[in-house]
Amino acid sequence: MTVEKGIARFLRSLRERNASAHTLRAYQNDLGRFAAFVGGSGWEAIDHVRIRAFLSHLYDQGLSKASVARSLAALRSLYKWLAREGVVQQNPAALVSTPKLPKKLPRVPTIEEMNTALDAQMPECAAFPERDRLILEMLYGCGLRNSELVGINLSDMNASAAALLVRGKGKKERVVPFGDSVQAALVSYMPKRAELLGKRNSPALLLNARGTRLTTRSVGRIVKRIAVARGLSPDLHPHTLRHAFGTHLLEEGADLRAIQAMLGHERLSTTQRYTQLSMKHVLEVYDQSHPRAK
Repeated sequence: MTVEKGIARFLRSLRERNASAHTLRAYQNDLGRFAAFVGGSGWEAIDHVRIRAFLSHLYDQGLSKASVARSLAALRSLYKWLAREGVVQQNPAALVSTPKLPKKLPRVPTIEEMNTALDAQMPECAAFPERDRLILEMLYGCGLRNSELVGINLSDMNASAAALLVRGKGKKERVVPFGDSVQAALVSYMPKRAELLGKRNSPALLLNARGTRLTTRSVGRIVKRIAVARGLSPDLHPHTLRHAFGTHLLEEGADLRAIQAMLGHERLSTTQRYTQLSMKHVLEVYDQSHPRAK
């Protein structure tokens, strides 16, 4: 089996396992670079030294440490699959150490900043105020990923139970509760949505001006525009609100396992990152407030 054919079959197996479009794109790009680098070499000719040379090549191309680490992770996954298929006997990518990444914790808005932004009227820059408020309330109030948000259908909303069916990574489903603020934003948005559609139908909850499903790119632009208008960081994006959801729940005493379930994290270790975020906040409060810390 050639390298290109092996990669093509691996990507096909990912599609069959319902990998997300984002994951497929990332693997395709990373493994495509690898195939171009090794050229016509067979699997038996590729060892850990060749893989290190590939990573050096990526650095020479100007890729960041995070991008190089992602490429190595893609290669490790590829080799695991090749071993299961009996194509290779060893995983040379496992012998290559992952580039050390700086531990950067995302800066999330405080509870007060979020309440101030959401309690105010939508700014003039909001093209569709009712929809845009619902977007912000759902991202922050339910801890959704951007892709999960735009994928929500009307049939996924259970207003009487105040719960939402979410399809996460790998098509895994989870039920997330929502509060009065999301409910109020939904009640305000639905008549405007019906007015926009007229006699047409659409399963999607969130629509653009043409009456079709909103895209993740559009949501990113909407969130950034409103954040800037409300005095929040211009670096704020939809995933920042998901981080804020987890961080603020933890700060208010929520159980880590419950946060894990609501965020749809497969591993508790992923959710435990919010304990680091929360501790950072605690230290900032101490430094700013304790008389002996000044």
